[in-house]
Amino acid sequence: MATEQTVAKIHGPASYFPSIEKKYGRPIAEWKAIIRASGLTRHMELVGWLKKEYGLGHGHANALVADTLAART
Repeated sequence: MATEQTVAKIHGPASYFPSIEKKYGRPIAEWKAIIRASGLTRHMELVGWLKKEYGLGHGHANALVADTLAART
């Protein structure tokens, strides 16, 4: 007799986190620390900076920035 498991599907920026860690080799906590230490505050400014300095794709950079900035409020 098979049992069904309920798995909570992750939505929003956090849904990108497993692939970000796998692709770029850093834990999410480290990325968030890098973002906070950057001295930058504007969303798209941070996205552009992550893309340029660390080679992140737009979606991955956007997800990290969105989640990090949301935690500030």
